[in-house]
Amino acid sequence: MQQNNLIRYALSVAIAAALAPAALAQQAPEPSTPQQTAPAQATPAAQPQARQNQATTLDTVVVSGTATAGGVKKLEASFNIVTANAEQIKQANPKSTADLLKISPGMWPESTGGQTGANIEIAGFPGGGDAPYFSTLLMGSPLYGMPTLSFFETTSMFRLDDTVESVEILQGGPSVVFADGQMGASANFFLKTGTEEPTGSVGLTYGDEGLWRLDGFAGFKVAEGWYGSIGGFWRESDGVRDPQFKADKGGQLTATLSHDFDAGKLTLYTRYLNDKNQFITPIPLIQRGTDSFSAYPGFDPLKDTYYSKAIQHVYLPSYPNGGKNADLADGRGAKMFFLGGNFDYSFDNGWSISDRFLFDEGDMDTNALFSGNNPATLEDQLYTAGTPGGFQLPAGSATATYVGGGAVPLSQSVIQQGWWSIHKHLKSFSNDFRLSKDLFEGNTLTVGLYVNNYSMSDKWSLGNQMLMTNEPNARPITVSYDDAGNTIYRTDAQGFSDFGGFHIAQYGSATNIAFYLSDSWRVGKWLFDLSGRVENQDATNNVCNLENRDLDGDPDTLYDNAVPVCNGTFQKINYDKTHPTWTAGANYSFTPNMSMYGRVNTGGHFLDFDNGIRGTSNENFPPMQKVRNYEMGFKYQSDLLYADISGYRRVFSGLLYQPTDGAGTPVGDPRVYGSESYGVNFIGALTPVENLRLQLVANYLDGEYTDYDACLPYIDINDQPNCASIEGQQLQRQPKFRAMFTPSYRFVMDWGDLMPYITYTYVGDHTQDQSGLQQLGSYHTLDFGITSNVGDNWQFNLRGTNVTNELGLTESNSRIFGSATTAGGVLLARPLEGREINLQAKYSW
Repeated sequence: MQQNNLIRYALSVAIAAALAPAALAQQAPEPSTPQQTAPAQATPAAQPQARQNQATTLDTVVVSGTATAGGVKKLEASFNIVTANAEQIKQANPKSTADLLKISPGMWPESTGGQTGANIEIAGFPGGGDAPYFSTLLMGSPLYGMPTLSFFETTSMFRLDDTVESVEILQGGPSVVFADGQMGASANFFLKTGTEEPTGSVGLTYGDEGLWRLDGFAGFKVAEGWYGSIGGFWRESDGVRDPQFKADKGGQLTATLSHDFDAGKLTLYTRYLNDKNQFITPIPLIQRGTDSFSAYPGFDPLKDTYYSKAIQHVYLPSYPNGGKNADLADGRGAKMFFLGGNFDYSFDNGWSISDRFLFDEGDMDTNALFSGNNPATLEDQLYTAGTPGGFQLPAGSATATYVGGGAVPLSQSVIQQGWWSIHKHLKSFSNDFRLSKDLFEGNTLTVGLYVNNYSMSDKWSLGNQMLMTNEPNARPITVSYDDAGNTIYRTDAQGFSDFGGFHIAQYGSATNIAFYLSDSWRVGKWLFDLSGRVENQDATNNVCNLENRDLDGDPDTLYDNAVPVCNGTFQKINYDKTHPTWTAGANYSFTPNMSMYGRVNTGGHFLDFDNGIRGTSNENFPPMQKVRNYEMGFKYQSDLLYADISGYRRVFSGLLYQPTDGAGTPVGDPRVYGSESYGVNFIGALTPVENLRLQLVANYLDGEYTDYDACLPYIDINDQPNCASIEGQQLQRQPKFRAMFTPSYRFVMDWGDLMPYITYTYVGDHTQDQSGLQQLGSYHTLDFGITSNVGDNWQFNLRGTNVTNELGLTESNSRIFGSATTAGGVLLARPLEGREINLQAKYSW
C-alpha cells in the first residue's frame, strides 16, 4: 500500500512539473525553443553514455521501423536509418528541429522561414511545401494524426533541448507499416530518463543576434527501481532578421518517470511548450540568369525583414465571427501540452507486449506576412494601368500618407503584403499496441493495433493586403482620393487596401485505425522481414460557407466592400478511406562489420483536412497518392572507414495540382499527375589517424514529373492567365545534388580536450515549383564549431553558421506559379540568414 502511494505521488510530481510553466507564464517571460537529440535506445536498461558511444557504429541498436521493442542493430537493418546522439546533434548546429534533418542524406529541410513552419523535402518524394511526407515522433508515438495541415507541420510542435537523448531518422521502407504508416520519412526522438546516480547539466548560451538561452536537465532516483527527470529551456532572441520586437521568445519543460522491471520497462513523460517564433517572409532580390542573385537596393538579403513595430499590431475585421486584434510578435508559435507513456515487457514463454500512447492538445497559431505582388513605385501603384494589384485611380487624385503622419512621395517604392492570422487548435490521442511471439528459433511474429483520434478547430483570415513601404522594417501607408468632391478611402487607417481573401472557420475530426502484421526470420547470416498493414481513415470536416459583405456598410470605403465572410451555414464533408500497404526486406551480414540489403514497399498518403477534403463536393475526392519504392544498400565499418550507401527508385501516382490565385485561394479544378525518381544516399566517415575524422553526408537525385502531357493552367506574376508543361521537369525545390563535408580533430590535453570542426555544405540546382520556370540556383555555406571539455564538469561550445555570408535561396514567392521575376529581375524570395555565432558554457554532473 505504501509503495502504491509512493508511485502515485511520483506520478503526480512528474505531471505537475510539466504543467508548471502554465503558472509561471503568468508572471515571467514566456518560454522558448528547445535544442536537439541523440540516437535510439539500445535496450531499455542501457545507460545514456553507452548509447552515445555506440551512436555512429553498426552495433547501434535502432527501434524505429522494427516490430519488436528490442530493435535491431544498424548492421542488420534493411532500411535507410540515421541516428544521432546529443553531442552529434550539437555538432550539426541545427537552427531548428527541422534543420536537424539535414544530417540524413536525402532529407532537405528549408529552414529559411524561421524556427517553425519549415518545408521538408525528401529526395524522390514530390512534396513542394509544408511536410506531407514527414512525421515527427516522440518516444515512438506520432505527434498528430496527419503529418501536415495548412500552416502546420509536426516539427513546429517539437523543440530540441537537453531533455532529448537521441533521434532516429528513418526514410521509407518499413515506416509504411509501423507507427502512423508514414510512407516518406520520420524522425523519432527519445527523451532522457532518470539514472541510479544523479546526473544533470545547466547551460547558458549567448548569440550575437541577441540570443539569451538557459538550458537545464536533472535525472535522479525516486525509489528502488523508480527514476525521474526534469528539464527544459527558456530563451529569447532578436533574430538575425530583427523585426524590432522579439523574434523568438518562449520555452518548455519536460519530466519523465520510469520504472525498470526484471523483463521490461515503463516510462511516463509529460511536456509543456510555450514558444513564439517569427515566421520569415520573402524579401526582394535581383536575379540575373538562372544562378545569379544579388541584393535589391536598400535591402541586406542576409539580415533585413519587412517586419516592424509600425505593422506589428493590427485589427482584422475580416477575422471570422467578429474581428480580431492580432500581433506579429505571436508569430508562428506553439502552446502545447503532451502526456505519454511507453511499456515493454517480455514473458518467459516467448511472448512479449509493447504499448505506446500519447495525448497532446494546444494551439498552433500563425500571425505573419505573406507575399503578394512584386514591388512598384507609389505612382504606378496608384495610377498606372496594368500594374499587378494596382489601384488605377484617376490621375493626380490621390493622397498617400504614412500611418503616423507625413506625405509619401510618388517615387517611394511600395509593396502590398498579406497580413494573415490563423488560429489552429489541435488535439490528438494515439495508442500503438503490439503483441509478439517467438514461433521458433530465429522467427518472431508481431501483430499490432494502432489507433489515433484527433481533431482541429481553425479560424483563418487570409488576404488582408496591407500597403507599406518597400524597405526594411516597413511603414504602412494610407490612401484616399477625390472623386468629384467626394473623398473615397482606398485603404483603412491602418494601411489595409483589401480585406478580400479567404476567411473561414472550420472544425475537423478523424480517427485512424490500423491493423498490422510483421514477421522477421533469422536464417544464418540472413535476416528477412515481411510486414503488412491495413489502415482506415474516417474524417469529417465542417467548413463555413462564405458570402461577400460590406463590413461597415459604407460604399466609400473600398477596402471592405466585398469581403467573403462566414454566413452561418456549414458544408460538412465526410472522407472514409481504407488502404493496404506492405514491405519486404532482406539483409545479409557478410561479417560483423559489413552487410548488404534490399527492400521493396508500397505506401499511401491519405487526404488531410485542408488538402483534398475541404472544398470537395459530392464525394468527388481526388485519388490517393501512392508510391512504389525499391532500394538497395551497403554498410561497412572498420577503424579506418564507416560507410552507409543506398540507392532507390521511387514511382508516384495520384499527385494533385490545385490552381490558386495570387491570394492563395483555390480556383478551377485540380489536376492529377505522377513522378519517377532515381537516387543515391551516402553517409560516411574516414578516420586516417587517431582523433581526425572526415565525415561526408551526400545525396544525388534524378527525379521528374510524369503522366501529365497537357499544360497546367495558372495566373502568372503579371495577373495574366498562362499554362506550363510539367512533363519531365525536375522535382520542385529538391536539389539534384547536396553534400555536407565535416572535418574535425580532437586535441587531448592534461586539462581536458578541444575539438574544432568545420562543415562545408553544397546545395545544387533547385527550382520553385512544378513548372521549373523559376530557378533558385545553387549555393554553398561554411559553418564551424569548437567544443572544449574542461575537467570533469565543464564544457564550452563556440558555433557559427553561414560564416561567409553566402546568399543562397530555398524558395521564392510560393503564391506565384511559374516565373516570379518582374522588370529588372526583381524577385521575392527567402534567402539564407547571414552569419550567426553563439557561445555556450555548460556545467554537468
